[in-house]
Amino acid sequence: MNEEEYDVQDEQEDQELFEHHRIVVDKGQGLIRIDKYLTNHIENAVRNRVQHSVENGNVLVNDKPVKSNYKVKPYDVITVVFAHPPREIELIPENIPIKIVYEDDDLIIINKDAGIVVHPGYGNYKGTLVNALVYHFQNLPQQESKNSTQESKLRPGLVHRLDKDTTGIMVVAKTEIAMTRLAKDFFDRNMDRKYVALVWGDFKEDEGTVTGNIGRHLRERKKMDVFPPDSEHGKHAVTHYKVLERFGYVSLIECKLETGRTHQIRAHMQHIGHSLFNDNTYGGDRILKGTTFAKYKQFVENCFTLLPRQALHAKSLGFIHPVTGKELNFDSELPSDIQAVITKWRGYSTSNTLEEA
Repeated sequence: MNEEEYDVQDEQEDQELFEHHRIVVDKGQGLIRIDKYLTNHIENAVRNRVQHSVENGNVLVNDKPVKSNYKVKPYDVITVVFAHPPREIELIPENIPIKIVYEDDDLIIINKDAGIVVHPGYGNYKGTLVNALVYHFQNLPQQESKNSTQESKLRPGLVHRLDKDTTGIMVVAKTEIAMTRLAKDFFDRNMDRKYVALVWGDFKEDEGTVTGNIGRHLRERKKMDVFPPDSEHGKHAVTHYKVLERFGYVSLIECKLETGRTHQIRAHMQHIGHSLFNDNTYGGDRILKGTTFAKYKQFVENCFTLLPRQALHAKSLGFIHPVTGKELNFDSELPSDIQAVITKWRGYSTSNTLEEA
C-alpha cells in the first residue's frame, strides 16, 4: 500500500486543515466495500466519518466519486479528503471575545486579531481562537475517536487558519457537512483569498508570480524555506502579487494564494528579496532598504513600535456556500497598526523628510 498524508504543522500562517490520503490498493486485495476498507486502512477513520466524506464527494476512486457500497478492487487509486486530522488535545472553553463578521446555521466568518493563536498546541493550550469558539459555539462539529464509543470535543470546524500575528478573515464551519465541503473546496483551490502586506523594497513590475516549493528549513526548523519546483523538498506553492502603493523603501502589495502552505507569503516574499516589514522570522525586523541617516533609522524604529509584528492581513475571502450554493464574499478593513504605519510611510515618501516622523 502506498499512502501519502497531508502534514499539518503546529505553527502555520494559512494552512488548510485537512487530511489528504492517497492509497493504491494492493494487487491481492479481495472485493470489499470502500467504507469498510478505508475504516481499516486509515487511522482514526471511523465508519460514519468515512461514509460522510463519501456522501460529500470527498472520496474518489481513479479520479471519480463513488458511493459507500463501491467494491474496492486491486490497483484502485483512492484519494480521500477529511476535514481535519485527529488531535489528542482536550479543549477548554474560554470566554474570549471574537469579531464575527457573518454567521448562519452552517458557518461563521471571523475577523481575527493579532496575537491570538488559532488552535491549541505545544505551549498554547489556552487563550486560542478555538478555545473561544468552543465556549461561544457549543454546536460546532465534534471529532470522533476510533478508540471510544463517545464523541470527544476537539477542534471546531476549522479548515484553514492564520498565524498568531497575522490578522484577518477566517471561515469556520458549524456543521459536519459544511466542514467537509469547505475542506474539499480548499483542497480543490476553489477559495478566493487575498492578503495585503507591507514589504521591504520596490518592485520593477506592477505584478508578478512566485512559484516554488515550500518546506521546513533544513537548518532552522522554526521557519520555512523555498525550494525549486522539481525539488524533493517541500510542497508546491504559488503566490500572485500586485503592487498597490509604492513608498520607495517599502511597498504595499496584494497577494492572492493558489495554495495555502505554511508561512507561504512570508517565505515567498523573502525568497524574492522582499521580506515582510517587521517579520522577525524572515528578516524583516531590521532595516533592509534606505539610508544610513540616524533620523531614518529612528523613523523605522518608530514604525516597528507602531507595528510590533509582521505586516500581513488576510483582507478578503470568497467562496461558494457549502449548503446553499450561494456565492459569498467577505472583505475587511486593514487593522489600525498597519494603517498607522502605512500613513507614516506615505508621508515620508511624499515629503521626503522626517520632520513629522
